[in-house]
This record gives sequence, structure tokens and C-alpha cells, in this order.
Amino acid sequence: MASVTSSAFLLPSVSPNKCWSSALRRNPKKLIVRAARTESKGVSLGSRAPHFELEEPLSGNMWKLDDFESYPALLVMFICNHCPFVKHLKKDIVKLTNLYMKKGLGVVAISSNSIVTHPQDGPVFMAEDARTFNYPFPYLYDPSQDVARAYGAVCTPEFYLFKKDGRRPFELVYHGQFDDSRPSNNVTVTGRDLSLAIDCVLSGQPVPPNQKPSVGCSIKWHADGNV
Repeated sequence: MASVTSSAFLLPSVSPNKCWSSALRRNPKKLIVRAARTESKGVSLGSRAPHFELEEPLSGNMWKLDDFESYPALLVMFICNHCPFVKHLKKDIVKLTNLYMKKGLGVVAISSNSIVTHPQDGPVFMAEDARTFNYPFPYLYDPSQDVARAYGAVCTPEFYLFKKDGRRPFELVYHGQFDDSRPSNNVTVTGRDLSLAIDCVLSGQPVPPNQKPSVGCSIKWHADGNV
């Protein structure tokens, strides 16, 4: 089995038998969640990736789940433009995804926020954001919010890592945080948690099941279901 050497920015090397044990040894700090914060909710590991077919505002191209069929793993991220939790990680998300996409990871980001209440998250501004930060992944717009609901997404950022074995559908193996850093806690951004999960998947090893939820802004849902 291939060795696992984590490539996160400040993440130390992880030996093959430590994908599981290194996570178990970590002693998670107690997280104080304020009213403005929302935690990602439990989604069953092993569940299949819901289908999507959405437009990328930057290029006008349509992307669907089947476009990633050839990848051994797929990272689906729910993000947006305005959220301070996303802004805090944005440059490091680009670094991490650039690194792992070169290793064969498929990556897609989706914005599902209502542009009635948050016009700054609309398609025109999404294209500007993707261009400004040079996103290496497609950044898709979910105007009906049906895709967010299908995935069970509730916050931004929210990360879903799926693995694929042969012709079997993508199966969820990680639904957790980027790392312990938050906009106001002075913890250095490392991408440790997500990097460890990706390293395990790409090396064919099990992902640790004790996953800390992602914390961020709530998804801005349409009032009364109006698009």
C-alpha cells in the first residue's frame, strides 16, 4: 500500500498506519458556537453523492456529477462570496485544491445562497471571485437551492469528500472541517483535517470517523421557497 505523506501547508508527514490513529490522538478543543455561526450537520458516511447539474458563471459551462466519474475521489464544497468564514480560508482552499488536484482529486464548489437577501453572492460576483482568486475548480451556482438540500448542506464553508471504487458510485467518507482555524481565534490555517482525509482516500486507507463539523455562516435560504 502506498505511503501517505500529507502535503498540507503545516501538516507533518503521516505514516501509512496513522491515518486513523493520528486523528484519534488529537484532543479536540471545545468549540463555542455563537448565534451567527452554524455547524454542519450529520450526514451518513457511506451515502452516495447526490446528482447535480449546475452552471459555472465564469465560463457559462454546465457541470454535472457525471463529469467527475473518472476521478478516484471528489471534494464538493459549499461556499459563497461574502461569508467571513469562507473569506478566512479562501486563499488556503485554493492552495490545498491546487495541490491535490495535481494528485488526481476532483473538486467542485457550489454557492446556494439566495441572491434576494445577499446579491453579493450572485453569479456575476461569483465569476469575479473565481477570477480574482484564480479558482482551479469550477464554482457553480445553485439558484433553486435543490442541490444544497440534497447534500444536506447548512453552512459555508461545508466540505464533502467522496471516494470512488471502480464503477461504484461516489461514497461519502468525510464531512467535516477544514481545520481548527476561525476568523477570530488566532489559530493558524493549516488545512490539517481535510488534508488528512484526502491523503487517506488517495492512498486507499480508511478515513478516521471522528470528524469535527465545519463551522461557518448559515446558507441563506429563499424566503417561502421563492427563487
